[in-house]
Amino acid sequence: MSKAGKTPTLRLDRLLANMGYGSRREIGLLTGAGLVVLDGAALRDSDQRIPVTPDLAQRMMVDGAPLDPPPGVTLMLHKPLGVTCSHKEAGPLVYGLLPDRWRRRDPALSTVGRLDKETSGLLLLTDDGALLHRIIAPKSNVAKRYQVTLDRPLKGNEAAIFASGTLMLEGEDKPLLPVETEVHDETRAAVTLHEGRYHQVRRMFAAVGNHVVGLHRDRIGGLDLPADLEAGAYRVMDEAAIAAVFGGAQA
Repeated sequence: MSKAGKTPTLRLDRLLANMGYGSRREIGLLTGAGLVVLDGAALRDSDQRIPVTPDLAQRMMVDGAPLDPPPGVTLMLHKPLGVTCSHKEAGPLVYGLLPDRWRRRDPALSTVGRLDKETSGLLLLTDDGALLHRIIAPKSNVAKRYQVTLDRPLKGNEAAIFASGTLMLEGEDKPLLPVETEVHDETRAAVTLHEGRYHQVRRMFAAVGNHVVGLHRDRIGGLDLPADLEAGAYRVMDEAAIAAVFGGAQA
């Protein structure tokens, strides 16, 4: 909503071009052919203004398919191993898991933080800059839980060390915030972080003489990775799911 509380509007050609459907000229050809339909009626004037309502994707069809989610979209994605959270690095990229058209959106979708190439699990993407910064802001205290598989058995004192708030990582001069640890068995545990330092989980276990061989994020705030969201798949988040990130009721 705008500051005045009114529904924002955009020219149809600009809206669709910004969503990656083509140039304004190409959008003009689509509308001229009657291939853009709103509420069952063809829109033939590409420069008419359209109210960008939350339900627009349910009301508009483009070339016979439902409209992609309009700007203001947030996704949850199950990041697989071997995929990088980057636009430019070599090899498979997380954005390659989205439809080609989505990579041309303006504003662009960005990952909310990153998971390294060898970490799988829950990843959020959004084109809402204010939401992105709210999630990653330290004052929001959005915790993140990781399932960890280790190369060697736990010694038994790791949970106390991680919870102490005194553990220093190599090359740093500020101790980690306390981390909660739940031990599953001698080589598997879950850790919940309240900050996001570079390769933090791997470096924490290295500091206590162990090596992480498997790392999977399954929760951000109060939002769990859905059991039915397969690796490489994504889902558009509704308001309840976004609220869960900040500790609201589980979506």
